[in-house]
Formats: sequence, structure tokens, C-alpha cells
Amino acid sequence: MKCERLWTNARLATMQSGVPGLGVIEHGAVGMAAGTITYAGSMVDAPAARETIDCEGRWITPGLIDPHTHLVFAGDRIGEFEMRQRGASYEEIARAGGGIVSTVHATRAASEADLVASALPRLDALIAEGVTTIEIKSGYGLSAEDEAKMLRAARILGEVRPVTVRTTFLGAHALPHEYADDADGYIDLVCQTMMPAIAAAGLADAVDAFCETIGFTPAQTERVFAAAKKHGLPVKLHAEQLSNQHGAALAARHGALSADHLEHLDDAGIAAMAEAGTVAMLLPGAFYFLRETRLPPVAALRTAGVPIALATDCNPGTSPLTSILLTMNMAAVQFGLTVEECLLGVTRHAAQALGMQEMVGTLEVGKHCDLAIWDIERPADLVGRIGFNPLHTRIWMGQ
Repeated sequence: MKCERLWTNARLATMQSGVPGLGVIEHGAVGMAAGTITYAGSMVDAPAARETIDCEGRWITPGLIDPHTHLVFAGDRIGEFEMRQRGASYEEIARAGGGIVSTVHATRAASEADLVASALPRLDALIAEGVTTIEIKSGYGLSAEDEAKMLRAARILGEVRPVTVRTTFLGAHALPHEYADDADGYIDLVCQTMMPAIAAAGLADAVDAFCETIGFTPAQTERVFAAAKKHGLPVKLHAEQLSNQHGAALAARHGALSADHLEHLDDAGIAAMAEAGTVAMLLPGAFYFLRETRLPPVAALRTAGVPIALATDCNPGTSPLTSILLTMNMAAVQFGLTVEECLLGVTRHAAQALGMQEMVGTLEVGKHCDLAIWDIERPADLVGRIGFNPLHTRIWMGQ
């Protein structure tokens, strides 16, 4: 099949499953037609093309994926950073009226246009590092109107920038002040009012919840998951970040795409995730920013064969991070992930965590032609260096 465009003289890290390591092809080429990869392999067998681009020996990886962000919000929480520097804990800040609820006040006061404008610089920083697919959660509106507003803003970001946006409804993120003493009543609102409206409007691709001592109980989380199933929406979960609520096992029982954070994950949770095919989403930015000391059980996840994805967790309070490259470095240095694990964590495994493994995440025929072309000597350069962005060209949907 003739290609519209062919990138030649490249070293490919295909990230394909079933092949060793990163699926490296030393003298490779990638072909594209109609925004889709039509060839990824050796230059020797490459088809003809209307246009040929010489990559001059550069590396090509799939476009990078940031599969867990809270990119849309208003205001900032730098004051909380100062409190934390004086010794206050995450829980103390939240119980004092800070944390997620403080961002809710600012987000409710912002217009949809305000939210888009404030999110664009954060999105642009990620795009500049080769990100072609990003997940964006709601969760700072905590009312039917404001949660929908956040999700509409996230959708608009995917219209005004060349990037694929997946949206996640996170209504069960925190208790708004009007439900301060009625968590079950708020979950009623999430399940019976918010979710039906959001699903009917097509604003969400998945549903998430915060299962934690300062969030929602496993029983409340289960109600959210049941409602998501009713509306045909896949689920994921903030689990085992600050304590072990057995949220990962709960998520796995519901066939969750991912369980995220996981510092307090136990063996039963790992086994459940392995059986269900639930991806372990590690968020080293939050671990770093909160100065956590309990490491996620990486060795046990490896042994169990649980795929590991990585994300920035970009948010105003606990991971104000807009660098997917730094995320990989943090995962390597803090969590001991290998270069291969880090790169798979922002490509193939990240795609799986979004339920998009048939569309993105590897260099394979039939997938979106999302490429990152790098001025590097070896893939380890993308993980082992800090403050270094070697992106030469980013291709989204062939363009």
C-alpha cells in the first residue's frame, strides 16, 4: 500500500507486545495514510510514498500518553505548599478547609472559557514534550453544573490543540461544603443526578473516585461503580494512596482500567489486579511533592505481571507537574523502575490504562499515526536526564 508520508532512516522503539524490550528496529521507517500507521518496520521493506522525510538517524517512539491528570482547574494552592513546608500534613490541610475543596471554590467561580484559558499553558507544556494523548478528570466542581462545565472545558482543549483528550468524571472526589455532613447524600447526587446527565451528554469516557479516609468509603465507591456500569462507562480508582482501604481489589472486581497511586497496596490487591488485567498507575509527582516515604510495591507488581503506567497527576495541590519526561525520571529514581518500564509506562501501558490500546501506544499498522521523533543517542536519554527536552518533531494523527 502506498503511503502518503514515510519517515525513513530512523531507529524505532515500537513498544509492541510480544517482542523483546522496547521492540527496537535499528534501520526503520514509519508510513502513514489518512492519519493511520500503514507501515512500521525495516527500511528494506518500506513501501513507496508520496512524501519521504529523512529522520537522519533519530529515534521514533509512539507519541507519549499522560493517562492521569487534573489539568482543568482554577486558582492555585501555593499557600498550601508553604503550610506543608512548615510541617502540615495532607490530611491536616484538607481538614482545615484546604486541599481539594479550596480548588472547588475557585473552579465554581470560573467560566468555561476561564478554565480553558488557564489549562492551555499546562497542556502546551505536555505537548512540547511529545504528549499526543491525555486524560483529564473533573472533580473540582462537585455540582452537576460545575462538573459538566469542567468536562466541556476538557473537550474544548482537544478541539483547540492537536491532542487526543479522554475525559473522566470524578464527581466522587471530595465532599462539597453543602454536603459536609452527608456523604451518602452526596453520593446519591453523583449517581442519580450528575452521572445520568453527563453520560447523556457524552461528556465522559470513564468514571473515577477517591477511595480514602479523607475521600469516600469502599461502600460509597461501589455505588459509584454500579452507576457507571449502568451507563456503560468504564471505571478507574484513586486507591491506596494514604492508607489501605482495599480499593484496588474493589476496582479490580469491577474490571477497572486502572488503580492509581497504590503506595499502600497489599498482596491481595495485587493478585486481584493481575487477575482482572487492571493497570497499576504510579504517580511519582505526588509521591515527591507530598514527601511520601512508603513506596508502591513495584517488585511485587512486576512478579505478578501487572502492567505499570505512569502519569503526571497534574493538579494544583499535590502534583503541580507538567513534565512527562520528569515523571519518568522520578519513577526511575524514586521507585526503581527500569528505562524500559518507564517508557512502556507512558506508551503501551498508558494506552491500556485508558482502554485505548487498539488505537495508540505502539508503532503498529492500524493505529493512530502519533509519533515523537527525538534527538537522542539512546532511549535512556528520555529517562535519565533532568530538565532536558530532546523532542525534534511531534506528529499527531499524521500531521
